[in-house]
Amino acid sequence: MTKLKILEFPDPRLRTKAALVEEVDDELRKFMSDLFEIMYAAPGIGLAATQVDVHKRLFVCDVSTDKSAPLVFINPEILEKEGTTVTDEGCLSVPGYYEEVERAEHVKVQFLDRDGESVEMQTDGLLAVCIQHEIDHLNGKLFVDYLSEAKRQRIRKKLVKERRQQAAVVL
Repeated sequence: MTKLKILEFPDPRLRTKAALVEEVDDELRKFMSDLFEIMYAAPGIGLAATQVDVHKRLFVCDVSTDKSAPLVFINPEILEKEGTTVTDEGCLSVPGYYEEVERAEHVKVQFLDRDGESVEMQTDGLLAVCIQHEIDHLNGKLFVDYLSEAKRQRIRKKLVKERRQQAAVVL
């Protein structure tokens, strides 16, 4: 069982821009497995390294309903975007909150896979939204940044208050 914890908004470490992964090795593959374990347990469909305070350009995702399609994206880069779609997004770093966000409907992305092989993928739907959401994390951006300032501050205040209440119960 991994000891990594998901950082929650407004933690400033979520704003750190991730560095390129230099080498895909066994240590990194172990980390990928840890990310999947955390993501599935949360439960979520995507998790960026930044969200567990590891600032490497890497994320995992699985948008299948039965956890049968795990994907690893190392040093991802969106090459093309097309169309627009509005979806109700949530985030493991902003627990319990869902808001409509506008994203590209189709994306073409280039990345390294689990074995360090270069891959180019065109996708749409939920996977395209997830890819954009997770790449935002690697760039220090959260889905709440697409919301109005008033909504973002309201969510921030509620999360901070909830954490204070949880800490008081623990004491």
